[in-house]
Amino acid sequence: MKIAVLRETADGEKRVAATPETVRKLVALGAEVAVEAGAGTAAGIADAAFADAGARVGDAQATAAGAGVVLAVQGPAPAALAGTAPGAWLAAILNPTGAGEAGRARVDAYAAAGIEALAMEWMPRITRAQSMDVLSSQSNLSGYKAVLDAAAEYGRAFPMMMTAAGTIPAARVFVMGVGVAGLQAIATARRLGAQVSATDVRSATREQIQSLGAKPIFVEGVAGIEGEGAGGYAGETSAEYQKAQAALVSAHIAKQDIVVTTALVPGRPAPRLLSDAQLASMRAGSVVVDLAVEQGGNVEGAVAGEVVERHGVRVVGHRNVPSRLAADASALYARNLYNFLSAFWDKEQGRPVLDAEIGDAIRLTRDGAVVSPRLLQSA
Repeated sequence: MKIAVLRETADGEKRVAATPETVRKLVALGAEVAVEAGAGTAAGIADAAFADAGARVGDAQATAAGAGVVLAVQGPAPAALAGTAPGAWLAAILNPTGAGEAGRARVDAYAAAGIEALAMEWMPRITRAQSMDVLSSQSNLSGYKAVLDAAAEYGRAFPMMMTAAGTIPAARVFVMGVGVAGLQAIATARRLGAQVSATDVRSATREQIQSLGAKPIFVEGVAGIEGEGAGGYAGETSAEYQKAQAALVSAHIAKQDIVVTTALVPGRPAPRLLSDAQLASMRAGSVVVDLAVEQGGNVEGAVAGEVVERHGVRVVGHRNVPSRLAADASALYARNLYNFLSAFWDKEQGRPVLDAEIGDAIRLTRDGAVVSPRLLQSA
């Protein structure tokens, strides 16, 4: 079977879906691997490195021709898949519930083209699929980079410094949302010497916050969400809880120097965590990093792709944060894809064969039709 790796064409996308390491492993499975010329350039991987690993490097048309599996980071335009084998798999981050050309409309186009589209971001959060979880691997880097971006915008030092001229107090960092990105943000801010606090609607995260040496900030006396929500994410909370949390955050945030927001609810716009009035309560020179800005934003006034100033507070809304660490993000993402393919590789057939549990969760299209229950229910 031929596996094709395409060059990413989305604006600002620097990642690549394979590395020389994973190419060698795919070849060892018995696959033929083709990589489009220039696919790894932005991630620091030369074409020669792919060729040395056993891949054929060529133009887009030659790369896709006859491929049974196409690997990508973001979903390619359907035209880029012309010439692939009938029923070819496309494994990528496909944004199937998104609006516009890159969302559901593109999924419909994949179906019409006979592509079996697999949304890697819909990988179920079960034990055996942890090594295939692209959201976790990329969110980990996002949480780390968010703190570095905050440090770059913040006009002061992070750690407490005691000098002959006096003491510089530690920066106070508040992380809102304690998923994979939030936990890494806490750990990174702590390593930089900041005084860190964090909050989440899931009460089970209190111990995780404390285990990293941060202070948990939780609403008391009003029930939030016990344990994990669907797929490991938080769900929606009651109006009573939202009101109590807003009051708690307002009192806490006025004392913070840096805030990192990471909250997402699958299939819905990102919840609003910080209002314009709360931003106004922060001291001038403070920094807020909104990691959910591309899903509507946790912060009122955050602008996707820009760093804006509101009430003297710098609000950071970088797009595609994992791509800002393209080499490491590509290495982790490529391993996720290899782990996925190798877990289902059938030696007799010389190709991967999905089981029902994972296949039904991530498969969007098959045999010319949209087959995902999640998409059909929302239609």
